[in-house]
Amino acid sequence: MELKPGLSALITGGASGIGKALALALAGKGIFVTVVDFSEEKGKEVASLVEKENSRFHENLKFPSAIFVKCDVTSPRDINYAFEKHLATYGGLDICINNAGVGSPVLFTEDQTDGTKTWRRTIDVNLVAVIDCTRHAIKTMQTLQKPGVIINMGSSSGLYPLFLDPVYSGSKGGVVLFTRSLTPYKRQGIRVNVLCPEFVRTEMGEKVEPKFVSLMGGFVPMETVVKGAFELITDESRAGSCLWITNRRGLQYWPIPTEEAKYSVRYSSSSRNNKISFQAPLTSQLPQNFKKLVVHTLSHHFRNATHVISAPLKLPVESDQVLLKVIYAGVNASDVNFSSGRYFQGNKKDLSSLLPADAGFEAVGIIAAVGDSVRNIKVGTPAAVVSFGCYAEFMKVPSNHILPIPRPDPEVLALLTSGLTASIALEEVGQMKSGKVVLVTAAAGGTGQFAVQLAKLAGNKVVATCGGNEKARLLKELGVDRVIDYKTEDVKTALKEFPKGVDIVYECVGGNMFDLCLNALAIRGRLIVIGMISQYQGKHGWMPLNYPGLAEKLLAKSQSVAGFVVSQYNQFWQEHMIRLFNLYSSGKLKVVIDPKKFSGLDSVANAVEHLHSGKSTGKVVVCIDPSFEHQMAKL
Repeated sequence: MELKPGLSALITGGASGIGKALALALAGKGIFVTVVDFSEEKGKEVASLVEKENSRFHENLKFPSAIFVKCDVTSPRDINYAFEKHLATYGGLDICINNAGVGSPVLFTEDQTDGTKTWRRTIDVNLVAVIDCTRHAIKTMQTLQKPGVIINMGSSSGLYPLFLDPVYSGSKGGVVLFTRSLTPYKRQGIRVNVLCPEFVRTEMGEKVEPKFVSLMGGFVPMETVVKGAFELITDESRAGSCLWITNRRGLQYWPIPTEEAKYSVRYSSSSRNNKISFQAPLTSQLPQNFKKLVVHTLSHHFRNATHVISAPLKLPVESDQVLLKVIYAGVNASDVNFSSGRYFQGNKKDLSSLLPADAGFEAVGIIAAVGDSVRNIKVGTPAAVVSFGCYAEFMKVPSNHILPIPRPDPEVLALLTSGLTASIALEEVGQMKSGKVVLVTAAAGGTGQFAVQLAKLAGNKVVATCGGNEKARLLKELGVDRVIDYKTEDVKTALKEFPKGVDIVYECVGGNMFDLCLNALAIRGRLIVIGMISQYQGKHGWMPLNYPGLAEKLLAKSQSVAGFVVSQYNQFWQEHMIRLFNLYSSGKLKVVIDPKKFSGLDSVANAVEHLHSGKSTGKVVVCIDPSFEHQMAKL
């Protein structure tokens, strides 16, 4: 969300401390503010300061640019009135900051009362009121059908224990997990995040023992807290995020994806609808040899560059490795780039020394053997992997490259390279926000199908190109707002329907399509080059193209063009894969598998050619082990 004049914000606990600082900072952007607090004197003072700051942006207003509402946040009636007053004044709610908080005046074990005015009130103010205010904010934004941002004020004490005040620590811990559980509302354009600063020089912070504050690196500057809040508001990719602010580490999102993966339940394999018992082959029953597809000569003609060979299956596997029995392998447009040597490192004249090279980028299957030091993966576990050498009956990979899955289904393959490419490219490179126009080319393909859905789930208008009625029908089913079938209409003419241009382009085709997309790009638009499938199998292979005047064109409209290769963004894989699995398992993300069947390693070349023919729809998959597919069909 862009912070701009005319937006409105409601801030609880806005009369002092962090709440006051945020109110004034938002006013500095021309944003209308409702200051909600129990202190009438301080609250009116802050509202007056906000109005003064806002006067630089607004003249001749028929309503105040800031109001104060006296409110005890533990009173449902008071909270309801505060939101009604804000809505009546400003007609909408763009930002809600639930900042009101208190500490416990006495250790709960030494409290001689019933806790109503001590530790119980701490929980009521810090946690229950945050839940209630968040509920009101979400309902208001849903009713208005407008995107909005909610920031709940947590604390570093909600991330690790605060022995000085365990009830305060517990209440803030509740705020953290409550907020992180609200990620699904992003699909409605509502993002809820939590801010967790360490000690800040406020009325509450001044009560902390100075030696303890010094031990933590001193008070966190208020401007750093404001910076963190603004980042959570403006960064459209942040939903359910927890931003930890310290002097020692600066701004850091908590937990990092690798830590979260240790305890996150990605996808339940015990679901009654998904539970299937897999029997992996005993080590003694594993074959002495296995087949795999290798590149034996460099060529952009995949069939000419590859053949199937038999290789010894050397056992046991190394201590940190696992052996995966491959069931399905995914086909990618870039398979021809691999067979032509474009992904090999080193001097081009010496590339032939790297042959034969194992082909294939992604697979799902069953763990058939594990190394002595592998403890977290068992034989018989269904698993997925993204690595070279997936066009094979068996493959050895490091155990930390394995992603356990509930079933070795072909749909999982689509989520790997294709799904990750769409998710990471749009969010990390395209900086996708809601309310934008997103154009996806080759949208009915393996990765395009995810790009259109993710853009739509983020609250954008989606335009997509494809070739053929069947593909156009699929894209409409996936929620695309404007489908451009290049076989029946002119793409250039169709794009003129968007006179201001498109904000993000997810470009997979290259050549003339790239030119059309670049010319349709809006001011400050971003074009992400995912691939150039139209160029990969030309008469002379992938030949570089010239784009004279490109720099001048980009400069004139502050536009950007960025290339994207998913392997160079592996630090984001786990975070985005968890999100994709959750969307898929909850039925919010559809996975389309191309209906044409390919069985066995000998059919891989046919599958690659089918993908490049332009006739494929969805993810093209090869069943490496047809016997397993027959078994599943019987089940």
